[in-house]
Amino acid sequence: MAPSATTATASLVTDASKLKLYPGHVEGVYKELSPVVYKKEDELKGTDEYAAAKYPNYLPTWNKDQVYPPLEPFEHYDHGRDADPTFPNLITKDTKVSHLTPTIGTEVEGVQLSKLSKAGKDELARYVAERKVVAFRNQDFADLPISEALEFGGYFGRHHIHPTSGSPEGHPEIHLVHRGAGDKSHETFFKTRVSSVAWHSDITYEQQPPGTTFLYILDTPDTGGDTLFANTVEAYERLSPAFQKLLHGLKATHSGIEQVNASVKKGSIKRREPVVNEHPIVRTHPVTGEKSLFVNPQFTRDIVGLKKEESDAILNFLYEHIAWGADFHARVKWQEKTVVVWDNRSVQHTALVDWKSGQRRHLARITPQAERPYETPFEG
Repeated sequence: MAPSATTATASLVTDASKLKLYPGHVEGVYKELSPVVYKKEDELKGTDEYAAAKYPNYLPTWNKDQVYPPLEPFEHYDHGRDADPTFPNLITKDTKVSHLTPTIGTEVEGVQLSKLSKAGKDELARYVAERKVVAFRNQDFADLPISEALEFGGYFGRHHIHPTSGSPEGHPEIHLVHRGAGDKSHETFFKTRVSSVAWHSDITYEQQPPGTTFLYILDTPDTGGDTLFANTVEAYERLSPAFQKLLHGLKATHSGIEQVNASVKKGSIKRREPVVNEHPIVRTHPVTGEKSLFVNPQFTRDIVGLKKEESDAILNFLYEHIAWGADFHARVKWQEKTVVVWDNRSVQHTALVDWKSGQRRHLARITPQAERPYETPFEG
């Protein structure tokens, strides 16, 4: 989601030949921009041109000793099921609510997520499921001890530990998006590419991908670095009933192999063996009952049971339909102390690498896993 930095730091796997490379298809664009190294001294102390990182406790490390067994299935319960649909513990008379578009995206001020009661957290899960992505302003998440932020996020599901990304020292459950101050590697990237846009839902190759997901800002450029979100429920509903019916019953494979390949080729880490899983192309949300399109070009590879040309034709149509659907997109602009919460089951997103070269962009993600995707019958 963010471009890579350029100078080595400690804790990297330096001998990629010692790690197994897995055969794969392609490497996604946004994975080519993922950070694996940075100038640690500059981040801690600053430079003549750039201030030190505001949250040094969140600087990324890549620990080669963090090796984990395969993820085990678990029973997920979505607390949005228990929520009062009028949201009395989340949206009060002191809360300012601004919808970004009619179908997706809301900005909220006047509520402190870290102070929510159990009922408030239940309502948060449901509210995000309904609005798809919500930006909460003036939050204290980044200032909490990391353990407390994780405790909050753990209410919504089992924490996912990313197989390749950097994390704060001692907290592998945190996924970091980081480009250090002074880094200009995206200029090299744009010598061979015309766009950094890379639509995806996070880690859909897992058997139980994320649900309610939290991303909070630590350092942000003066302007730029926004995140776009697409409503995949609305994308499904825009299709003709005949095409909806065609998609029902189809499953697609989602692969984590390419992500591991990209990490290993850059000399970075592999916390777990990569996995490939099959998920229904149309999935049903356990709280809202809405159906959404669950394919994305970063991790989806083919449709089970179809020939390559047939599979490619359907998937490419769906990718373009979601990417071009500006009338069911929302754009979130990052501000200091913002926490963005989205439902990974019902949206795709892409970062934009468009900010002034050399400015720091630093975010942290808490990624609770949800249920295994399932499909309910076509309703016509």
